Amino acid sequence: MRKLIVQQWITVDNIAAEEDGGLSFVSGEPFSETTDKEFESSVMGFIDSVDTMIIGANTYHQSKDYWPYADEQGEYGKKFNGLTKFVASSKLDNAPWGDFPAATVTRDPAATVRELKQQSGKDILLWGSLSLMRSLMNVGVVDEVQMRVCPVSRGKGRRVFEDRRDLELAEATPFGNGVVLLRYELKK
Repeated sequence: MRKLIVQQWITVDNIAAEEDGGLSFVSGEPFSETTDKEFESSVMGFIDSVDTMIIGANTYHQSKDYWPYADEQGEYGKKFNGLTKFVASSKLDNAPWGDFPAATVTRDPAATVRELKQQSGKDILLWGSLSLMRSLMNVGVVDEVQMRVCPVSRGKGRRVFEDRRDLELAEATPFGNGVVLLRYELKK
């Protein structure tokens, strides 16, 4: 069965979005000749392990004008843009994604995830989208949380976890660029 994997880029103090909603703390992208090869391999390995992405409406609005045109993201960007996409929204009727196939709008993301999990394919990525992440965690459809911890702090902003969660460590991998991958499975 497919898994729903949350991916969050965070600071060491658990900030996933700065006060203005920005992500200036994210490090390690785009790839270049100087990119830590183990880090690049990890990021590319992850994008190769998923074929579907679900995001919330806010993340969609923040992403739709950048990602479809982000040629500097290279092979990663091509793979990211090529994912089958779903946008959880009660207001959108359509969700274009540049020249790539548009995202499907879902009014019931939990039902959509349950249906996707029953289909064949690779795992499903929930990217960013803190409110959506929390609602899907509350209904028990999230299987794993991946946090790529960047070597900075911000002090203020939106935190990944605002309530109690019991997680089981599946992996902790440091990279030469200072980013640490933490993978947790949710205890159900």
